[in-house]
Amino acid sequence: MTSNERALERRGRRLEYATTAWNVVEAFIAVGTGLAANSLALVAFGLDSCIEVFASLVVLWHLGGATEEADPARARRALQLIAVAFSLLGVYLLVQAVRGFVTRITPESSPLGTVLMAATVVVMFVLAWGKRRTGQSLGNRPLIANASLTFIDGCLAAGIVVALLADR
Repeated sequence: MTSNERALERRGRRLEYATTAWNVVEAFIAVGTGLAANSLALVAFGLDSCIEVFASLVVLWHLGGATEEADPARARRALQLIAVAFSLLGVYLLVQAVRGFVTRITPESSPLGTVLMAATVVVMFVLAWGKRRTGQSLGNRPLIANASLTFIDGCLAAGIVVALLADR
């Protein structure tokens, strides 16, 4: 492995550590503010953060091993686990859509939740961009796949910001 590849791998790890740290904090704040404001969207987003943490831990595991070329089975396993995270996200979105339609619960205003979601939009898009660039430079498919999950997380946060602002 060249020094450039080692530097890229370190950057990939830092991006995943940052994603994990953000999502752990985000999970607690989103669930807490969501429960206080009776906001199903915030509570569900907090739970979604756990899916993102799982995917980041998978990529960290993958980056801690051999390169994708040296151990293609490890890369395949990482991609399968990230696919599980995507599947969980899909189920989560479906359940929340049906639940929201059926319950028609009206959430209270949550300024802290709105600020958290707005910050999450920016943070997730920046992290997704960094992961995609780094993953492409390394030729690391699990990191690229996780960049897509992080991007979707940012899109979900943007949708929640719009919904929270529309409820005012």
